[in-house]
Amino acid sequence: MRTLAALALALLTAIGAAAQPAKPIVYVLSTGGTIAGSGSSSTDLSNYKPGAILGEQLVKAVPQISQIADVRVEQIVNVNSSDITIENWLTLAKRINAIIKDTPAVSGFVITSGTNTLEETAYFLNLTVRSDKPVVLVGAMRPATAISADGPLNLLNAVRAAVAPDSRGKGTLIVLNDEINAARDTTKTNTLRVETFRAPELGILGYIDEDKVSYYRSTTKRHTAASEFDVTSLTTLPKVSILYSYIDPDASLIQAALKSGAKGIVFAGTGNGALSVSEETVLKEIAAMPAASKPALVRSSRVGNGRVIATAEYDALGVIPGDTLNPQKARILLMLALTKTSDPKELRRIFSEY
Repeated sequence: MRTLAALALALLTAIGAAAQPAKPIVYVLSTGGTIAGSGSSSTDLSNYKPGAILGEQLVKAVPQISQIADVRVEQIVNVNSSDITIENWLTLAKRINAIIKDTPAVSGFVITSGTNTLEETAYFLNLTVRSDKPVVLVGAMRPATAISADGPLNLLNAVRAAVAPDSRGKGTLIVLNDEINAARDTTKTNTLRVETFRAPELGILGYIDEDKVSYYRSTTKRHTAASEFDVTSLTTLPKVSILYSYIDPDASLIQAALKSGAKGIVFAGTGNGALSVSEETVLKEIAAMPAASKPALVRSSRVGNGRVIATAEYDALGVIPGDTLNPQKARILLMLALTKTSDPKELRRIFSEY
């Protein structure tokens, strides 16, 4: 009788397990940063070591994650985000694309990152992941050892966003502070506050509350599955420099950038991407160079809001307007664009579409 009872219990357990729907698969790719930081005390909010904790530990510290997803963790690198490299970016993009190919059932991805350059990593993946499956960047403004550390809830919310059906096709996402932002539009706006990530003027995509993941808008620019950029065979990207404009600037830095091997320059201009007379003088010299040796030139703005639009003056000098892209994101788009073309008309098209 006991044997029969044991068999019956085992059968019921097996049936129950079979009846349970499979949890969505989410890959967590860890790169370090504050979310993986460790301080000497719970009140140490600035003098801590970023990237001291591995991704596996981060996920295990939030047991609620295992209730909503089958999480598979990989450690890509473990550094302060200021030390992330283009090689790391290429590794991330290639790994995500490979997982999508090899594991078609994967629901989405979460990338843990430091916040200093999180927006740049997010935008790079927005242009190089060739799928509509969600890729979510997440970080924290306080280390894991701090009182009221924001990382655990941010990580849980990032996984929730990665498995949410409405997240598909939205492009790479940034999730912190219960908010969902678009990689293209979002920037870090505060040195220390947890509400640092903002999309100036254009606004957030949605919220993550305890009841659901809610979206209210989508980006209209090309990204991910609609992107034309393929990094599969790339080991590096063309060098692009950023030059910041200010009163009485050192225009010799433009020539210095070219001598250092820059194939493109992004100007963080004043106002509507405006440059000084001394800067424009150098640009006129560049405009007279042979087409094969001319660098690609893009105007962005140091202002932080609004579009940089075309003007006859800068069009004549071959300088492309960067629209709403901030200088660091305009640099990313230009680097990728230069892997495909150096034709000014094609570069201008790319900047209008992305």
